[in-house]
Amino acid sequence: MDRKIPLFTPVLIVGCIIILVNFAIRASFGMFQIPIAQEFGWLRAEFSLAIAIQNLAWGFGQPLFAALAEKIGDRKAIVLGAMTYAAGLVLSSFAVTPQAHQLYEVLVGFGIAGTGFGVILAVVGRASSNENRSMSLAIATAAGSAGQIFGAPVAEWLLGFLSWQNVFLIFAAAIILVMAFLPLMRSPKPTASRSEVEESMGRIVSRTLRDPSYAMIFLGFFSCGYQLAFITAHFPAFVTEMCGPILPGGALHSLGITSTSALGAVSIAVIGSANIAGTLLAGWLGNRYSKKYLLATIYALRTVVGAAFILTPITPVTVLIFSVAMGSLWLATVPLTSALIAQLYGLRYMGTLYGIVFFSHQLGSFMGVWLGGRMYDLYGNYTTVWWIGVGVGAFSALVHLPVQEKRSPLAA
Repeated sequence: MDRKIPLFTPVLIVGCIIILVNFAIRASFGMFQIPIAQEFGWLRAEFSLAIAIQNLAWGFGQPLFAALAEKIGDRKAIVLGAMTYAAGLVLSSFAVTPQAHQLYEVLVGFGIAGTGFGVILAVVGRASSNENRSMSLAIATAAGSAGQIFGAPVAEWLLGFLSWQNVFLIFAAAIILVMAFLPLMRSPKPTASRSEVEESMGRIVSRTLRDPSYAMIFLGFFSCGYQLAFITAHFPAFVTEMCGPILPGGALHSLGITSTSALGAVSIAVIGSANIAGTLLAGWLGNRYSKKYLLATIYALRTVVGAAFILTPITPVTVLIFSVAMGSLWLATVPLTSALIAQLYGLRYMGTLYGIVFFSHQLGSFMGVWLGGRMYDLYGNYTTVWWIGVGVGAFSALVHLPVQEKRSPLAA
């Protein structure tokens, strides 16, 4: 029988704080597209490639940090991730060439991995009861959206009176300071069945990689990364350049949102706000209904929302409607995907197995960010790369349907 574990534990609370700061910084990178390109006279693809490399490094780093946490301890792995994150931001603040930015974003990507979902969700999952697990994972995931709410607007505000270099330094200090909460995050030892204890990580991972259901989950997570990273990196610039004007006397203007640049930052915050509710709802539903069908539904709805937005005139109203609709589906896939992996393959190596699946997410992120910059430089707009995102979303909706959603003998 499970011990009576409350929903809100110190592990969950501290995990939420770390993820919140992590994602606040990560979600702000789109705000630096135009300032950096204007200062150095670069093509849009140059800094886009740096962000794309960051996402790819995040994908490579996710299973590595998850495995490292399982070997040396969660808190040590998180501290290493925070130091790497800060080092990447500090070095980026001194970068004056595209190649330097692209190189240092490798460190940023690894730092995001070390303080992000792969490590934190595994700790939260182990500290939760079976009844609370999906909801705990949803709350931790929603913390990333809470960071997104103020990450882009804070960056836009700071850029109003500081150079982008100084903003990077402030963000580096923030990720280090949040480590002060880490002593409260006392992770429980992984619970495991007898078969998990007797088998090595390599054998369990090897067996899981041969499972067709795991392969379908891996493939399906690609579109999530593509869509989210493209929007995070390019939507502020997209709105700044392609949205209709904000008219004086309107509701937005009266709130102080007087430019499409400000609207671009606010749209990222709106996405984050809507996603808190969407992610918590996904976690609640995941405790009650089939996770694979919930995932297929989320991807199908994203496809419809993306297609509808690009087919209508882009105005401040449609930007906000899209932000609310996409935000409600934004990270809803994360608690469902991680909980499905725990359900099918057990808790002992959940972090590593989720990290491998997350690599597919980050391959999609790389493609979404890089293609966004590349297609913009070629065609002067984002229409083609947007429609690719619609297509891969439809693919993900379909590929989850054959997943064999049953409890694995290795599940704890």
